[in-house]
Amino acid sequence: MRKAILRLSFVLAAMALTFGLQAQDKPAPSPASKVEQRVGTTDIVITYSRPGVKGRTVFAADGLQPYGKAWRVGANAPTKLEFSKDFKMGGKDIPAGTYTLLATPGKKEWTLKVYAWDDSARSFMAYAEKDAAATWTLTPVMLKDKVETFRIDVNNIRDYSANINLEWENTRIEIPIEVK
Repeated sequence: MRKAILRLSFVLAAMALTFGLQAQDKPAPSPASKVEQRVGTTDIVITYSRPGVKGRTVFAADGLQPYGKAWRVGANAPTKLEFSKDFKMGGKDIPAGTYTLLATPGKKEWTLKVYAWDDSARSFMAYAEKDAAATWTLTPVMLKDKVETFRIDVNNIRDYSANINLEWENTRIEIPIEVK
């Protein structure tokens, strides 16, 4: 009897391991991504998830991300922005460190807010109740070609400045940053 129970336990454990490995081998609906870029002498690392349009309308009054409603940029977990040295974003001096970005899309303008990173803050509300390190508004740029999968890149790099671009569906937001 003991041998039968031991064999059954072994078979069940092997099946659980096999099914667990198979479950881990599936593609993520919003895969993780990381951007690393040096601007001047400042290292920037952006870690985020990349949701897809998947036939949906994203930025609209009745879209996946409705106008006027705050968005925790990306998917799954908050987007993490790391700066190795002091920088300027939204016209405000911000000390080196780790931050996250919240955006409120609008048809004609977006409001963006940068918050100090909090490992325990997984929801929008955890950040929304804190003071933002910087708040500003930007005008969205409408794109001719559709961007299926959300992306963030660092572009227009100069010695002491660059843009962090958010692109998804038919919209680009260009966030100017300055470094010392």
